[in-house]
Amino acid sequence: MDGEFGPARAASLSHDHVFADLGGRTVEQALAAGIDARDVWRAVCTAYEVPPSRR
Repeated sequence: MDGEFGPARAASLSHDHVFADLGGRTVEQALAAGIDARDVWRAVCTAYEVPPSRR
């Protein structure tokens, strides 16, 4: 996430943004719940329309 959003924004996103695709969890909550990091990254990419070439 740092590479795509920068360290400050990535930290904020992972802590504050709730993603519907993660069951209403933040990135941190999803990872703590055992959701695979690849699935978490896909949810972030979908929500923020990260181009496939940078996924």
